Parts: sequence; structure tokens; C-alpha cells
Amino acid sequence: MPPANRLSVAPPSVTGVTVLDPRHPAASPGRQLSFDELETPLSQTTFVVVDLETTGGRPGEDAITEIGAVKVRGGEVLGELATLIDPERSIPRHIVELTGIDDAMVVRAPRIASVLPSFLEFARGAVLVAHNAPFDMGFLKAAAGACGVPWPKVRVLCTVKLARRVLGRDEAPSVRLSALAELFCVQTRPTHRALDDARATVDVLHRLLERVGNQGVHSYSELVDYLPSITAAQRGKRHLAQDLPHRPGVYLFRGPSDEVLYVGTAVDLRRRVRGYFTGSETRGRMKEMVALATRVDHVVCAHGLEAEVRELRLIAAHTPPYNRRSKYPRRVWWLVLTKEAFPRLSCTRTPDTDALGPFRSRRTAAELAETVARACGLRTCTDRLPARGTHGAQCAEDPLTPCPAASVVPEDAEHYAARVDRVRSLIHGFDDAPLHRLREGIEALGQRELFENAARQRDRAAELIGALHRAQRLRSLAALDEMVAARPDGDGGWQFAVVRAGRLAASGVAVRGVPPMPVVDALTASAETALPDPGPLRGALAEEVGLIARWLEAGPARLVRVSSGYGEPGHGAGSWTRWCERAQAGRTP
Repeated sequence: MPPANRLSVAPPSVTGVTVLDPRHPAASPGRQLSFDELETPLSQTTFVVVDLETTGGRPGEDAITEIGAVKVRGGEVLGELATLIDPERSIPRHIVELTGIDDAMVVRAPRIASVLPSFLEFARGAVLVAHNAPFDMGFLKAAAGACGVPWPKVRVLCTVKLARRVLGRDEAPSVRLSALAELFCVQTRPTHRALDDARATVDVLHRLLERVGNQGVHSYSELVDYLPSITAAQRGKRHLAQDLPHRPGVYLFRGPSDEVLYVGTAVDLRRRVRGYFTGSETRGRMKEMVALATRVDHVVCAHGLEAEVRELRLIAAHTPPYNRRSKYPRRVWWLVLTKEAFPRLSCTRTPDTDALGPFRSRRTAAELAETVARACGLRTCTDRLPARGTHGAQCAEDPLTPCPAASVVPEDAEHYAARVDRVRSLIHGFDDAPLHRLREGIEALGQRELFENAARQRDRAAELIGALHRAQRLRSLAALDEMVAARPDGDGGWQFAVVRAGRLAASGVAVRGVPPMPVVDALTASAETALPDPGPLRGALAEEVGLIARWLEAGPARLVRVSSGYGEPGHGAGSWTRWCERAQAGRTP
């Protein structure tokens, strides 16, 4: 009988339930771990040291004439591979003088198409090492492309780069293979023949690894982190990442006064945070942040969506000085209809149920307000009109500042209300007639050969359609009282999200072999309660609703439970996205 499933409820700061079985990454000590999780010591890492001889120095134009490779692990040679290769072209004289390989030697040699698969099988699963690795990898990748052989995702180590990092200029003025072989007094001296040079590189590699062992570098991942030059103070804080798990989540750098300096997300918390203490982090402001950091807190999350939402909320709550985005998520602009007898569109920070947005800048909102007004015939004049007054005639007499609602026939508030209804219908996706009018106007300008004006109007229409589509997508999601969605985790299990009024209320996973519906029941029972507020998104943050919408659209999501119908409006801007693509590509019908 299989062991009973275990429920692991997340801490109070995380809303979620994760069901684990013996195959879950956090539950099974005997599962197949990844290379980084195992932190394989360098002494147990398999290296394949390769060297090439070629007809020149240009991958794709020149060809390989010889390949030599040595497979080693823990100082022991596991195997060797060496062969001449027919380059299918003559070998230049200066290459013959350098390597001793001439046309007569390679005329009966195999071609690269038959050698390359054997080499890739020989090197499968190992770290590829070469002296000046970009040169050798460039030729091997070019050969693979020419032969139609897929190039695998391999780990690569360059002994030139490693030597420059380990050895000072005084000790090693040159890092050429012959100079390093002489410096370390290796047994095999390089001869510009592939196998001899590969053997010499093996000895050089072992001497260099002996040096980095004294620097606390004991695994390949630590070696990659060590290669870039970083300050001792930055490297000295690597211990802050030692206790972090290899799990997705959110991390918080804290300063001397326990203040939050920076918030970020990671698929692998330990690997990501460790990168801040290595040369892979090149941003100056991040180096400054690391210098101030005294500890790193973390929150383990069920999957990437929860991590992104937690990051967004934590940034909004703490406003960390080293985060640039999402610090003030409610400082956005909305377009709303003014509360007057003859409404206009106005930019505001406080939306109502008919608002369009959000927009990051007031200028963008104001430009789109003009486009909407032109499409719907809404007034843009700023005159104060009484409820019993009329509009139209006074604007028609002013040709310098044309008002879209101008008319020679005065219009009272009751008749003007039809224009306002068109705006509301456009925003909610009930009627796209204003978009048809915009398209017809653009086509008319094109027929009159006013191409610049047509292009300008086309771009404004595309911006409006994009804003409408985004707003309608988010509004449709926020309108649901509750939705439970699931996505495959790629390993036979499921990722779950409980969404209430546009907010992520709970998240969790059911790994392969675990019945999913009990997990769904546990999630919904423990999910946060959402209290909707007035507004188009019912009080939810636009960025959070956007994250959830992208998560649903990014993969084959399934709706497990939905409180009501979920979908975009039938006459919404979503049906116009294809027109926008064609218009901006200059292929409008």
C-alpha cells in the first residue's frame, strides 16, 4: 500500500496548500536531483577536454581537420577519442607547417558528419572543456548546423578564462597552452595535434582546479560563479544564500536596520540569491544593495504565479529603495466620464465602474481620451453647460479647436446621452461600432493619399484597441467571485490557483499520483476572503489581475470551478487585434 499523502499548509504569510507524495522534490530524499541540487563536487564531475585542428580561424568558412578528446573524472582518464577528419578542401600551407597535417593525411579520413555524432555521444552528460573554448565550440556548433545535427545544451568551461582568473600577471604573463604547460611542468606538452593538446589541457585543468579549491570552490556551479572577478566583500556574503532551498519563491534582502532593501522572485531561490554574490550580477545598484544587506528572508511558493503575486504585494507594502517597478501600484490614471449633464472624458486617480484603464502616465490617458471622443462623438470642449442647456452650435463656430460633438443643430442633454452610451458600450465591449468608424476614417485618408495622416490615425486606433483589450480582459477576470484554475506542471502533476474578485486567494500543487480534487477542496477551504470594492477591477491591483490573466493564457489551463461565465465580450477589442497587426504591418485590407 502506498504511503498516505501528506498535507503541508504554508505559513501564515503564504496562502496555499501543497500536497506532497514521495516523488515531490521536497519530500523524497531518493528522487533524481538536478546537477545544481546535487552540487556535485569537482572531484566527481565528469569533464571531456576537447581540442580541434582546423584549416583556419573562421567557423562556418573553415573546417575541422582533427579532433581529440579526453574524458576524465577525479583525475582518472575514462576514455579518449581522436581522429583525423576530411575537411573537403585543401589545407593552407601555413596550417600544414603549424600542425603537420597535410592533404595526403586526411584524404581517406572520415568526414565531420560521421564523426560528430560519435563525439557528442562520447561527451554526453559531461562538462566540455577547451583551451579558448569559444574557438572550439564555434567550430563544433557550425559543423553541427551544417550537418543538421542538433547541438545539445551543454556546460562549457574555458581554461583560458579560468587561468586568467586564477593566475596573476606576474605569475603567468601569457595564458597560451604552451606557456601554462611549461609553468605547471605537465607531462604532456602541446604539439598542435588535437589529442596531445587535449591531454596537455587536462593537466592544466587539474592544476587550476587545485588552486580554486583553496578559494572555497568545490562544485561546477561554484566554479562558474567564481570565474568573473568580484570583490572579496561581495563574495564574503555568499553565506546568506546557504540556507535557502532549491524551490520557487520570493526573497527579501534586508539592511542593517532590518529594512527591506529589495524584493525579487526566483524559480530556484538558492541559485538566484547566490548569483548576487558572484560576478554574474553586473548592475551597479545591485552591488550597492548587496553591500548593505545583512540577511536574506524568503517565502517558498507553490509555483511561479504565487511567487510573482507575492513579490508584487511585498513591493507595494515595503516600497524597497532598490526596486524600481511596482512600488506604487495604485498611482495610475483612469479615464472616467464626468458627472455633469453633458459628460466628457477626464483623467483621474479614482476609477468608477465605467472607467477605462489603467494608464501609467496622464499624457497617455489624455491622448486616448481624444481618440475615444473622436470615435464616439463625445465633446472635448471644457464649457460648463447647464442641465437645461444645449451643446453643438457654439463648437461648430470654432474651427481652430474642433469638438467631436460639434453640430450646427443644438443638442440637448437627452439627445447627447446617446453619445455617452456609445462610450460606455465601447469600454465594456458591448458595441464596437466606434472602432468601425475609426477604421473607415483611416481607409478614407489612405484613398485620398494622405498617408502620413492615415498612419498617425492608425497608430492612435491601435493604441486604443490595445488599451480596450487589456481593460476588458482584466475586467472579465475581476468580475468572477471565484475561479479555480489548473495548469499541468510538466511532470504529470497540476498547479492550482484560486482567484476571487481578481485576487490570488490560494495556490498549491498536486504532484503526479496525487488525486487533484481533494487538493482543490483544501485550497478553496483555506483561501483568503476577498471583499470587492467599487471600480472596474473591484479593488484588485491591475498588475495582479494581469499576472493571473497571463498565467491562464500562457499554457493549457483548465477551469476547475467558475462562479459564472468567463470570457471576453463578444463585441470587445479582442476581435480587433488581428486588424491592428495587419494595419501596423501595412497590410490592411
